[in-house]
Amino acid sequence: MDLNTICFILFGVLFTGFLVLEGFGYGVGALLPFLGKTDGERQAMIKTLAPVWEGNQVWLITAGAVLFAGFPNAYATFFSGLYLALFLILTSLILRGVAFEFRDKENSRTWRRFWDWSMFAGSLIPALLWGVAIASLPQGLPIDADMQYAGGFLDLLSPYTLTGGLAFVLLFVLQGAAYLTVKLAGPLACRAKRTGLRLGKYTLAVSSLFAVLTFVYTDLMDKLPVWGLLPATVMAIFMIKHYLQDERYMGSFIFSSLAIIALTMAVFTGLFPRIMVSSLNPVWSLDIYNSASNPLTLKIMSITLALMLPAVVAYEAWKYSIFRQRISVAAIEFAAYAKLLAQMNQDLMNSIKRGYCFVDVLDKIIHAFRSEDGSIIKKLRYRHREMLFGKSRPQRGHEEITGNDAESKE
Repeated sequence: MDLNTICFILFGVLFTGFLVLEGFGYGVGALLPFLGKTDGERQAMIKTLAPVWEGNQVWLITAGAVLFAGFPNAYATFFSGLYLALFLILTSLILRGVAFEFRDKENSRTWRRFWDWSMFAGSLIPALLWGVAIASLPQGLPIDADMQYAGGFLDLLSPYTLTGGLAFVLLFVLQGAAYLTVKLAGPLACRAKRTGLRLGKYTLAVSSLFAVLTFVYTDLMDKLPVWGLLPATVMAIFMIKHYLQDERYMGSFIFSSLAIIALTMAVFTGLFPRIMVSSLNPVWSLDIYNSASNPLTLKIMSITLALMLPAVVAYEAWKYSIFRQRISVAAIEFAAYAKLLAQMNQDLMNSIKRGYCFVDVLDKIIHAFRSEDGSIIKKLRYRHREMLFGKSRPQRGHEEITGNDAESKE
């Protein structure tokens, strides 16, 4: 096995890891406006992702770094040709991240619903475009003899790529539903289970259609492992439904992840040793040799990733083990009510203080009228004077003038 093959395998592992770890995040975001009936339920769905979603981008960045350093020609063609699609993905990911951070800044219903739908868009759009991009690689892109992309954004769209995009969207949403059954309890988890069972039928149908179209539109089936990986994807989806019905939720989540792994591996295995297929002329396709960097760069990168990847996997396993507890919707709603009650209690105490101040002022006014003494302010309690007029400092000049006036009066 040469260095080019090792780097290709590393890229495939990193990108597949990103899709698996980020996939259920896309799924939860796409289900957010529909599955959560109350603000507390939607907040609970978000809290299932809050500790883990940011670290998932590391896998995508590392995969991009491998493509950039190991296969610079493929990187340049891919990012220049698919610039608009990647820009939409990046914009959606930014919108999704902002929605995570800003949703709880205000208690307004309109404010939170806006960010809920922003999270929905920021999850659905990249899920669809990743599927379209992955399906476009084996179908072929208009790449000329100079390794330049000669088409536009609409050249990515075809019945095959759109079916691939829809298949990945359904897989991600199904994985998100399975993840919610693991992380939540109560009525929300039951609704996630029912949603997963309904989605399982559509995911199974679309994935089977995508497998058939793969045989028609591409040459991926020329590789023997693909004949096992595509049926494995369909079988994994069938097992998700079986485990959900038996309420073995962790098993359903594992099989949903395996379905994404099998489908992605089928594409990369069928492509090898190619990276991007040219629809203009197969000879102009980019592979792991004509788009590779120099051997020294491949060697350094392979050694570095071979040392770092186990540490990253161990860290991910530790992170998910730390945050493995189920999230209670009732506890979140109680915390929200407790915060509201604390604010109401603070407002009540302030009102009591103002009322006591008013009673004190009224008492001093009555006393002043009875004693025919007009110096009411001086008789108020200090904290009430401070509440009414703020902290006051005696002015020296004013004291001197007051003293002179007193002497003249005498």
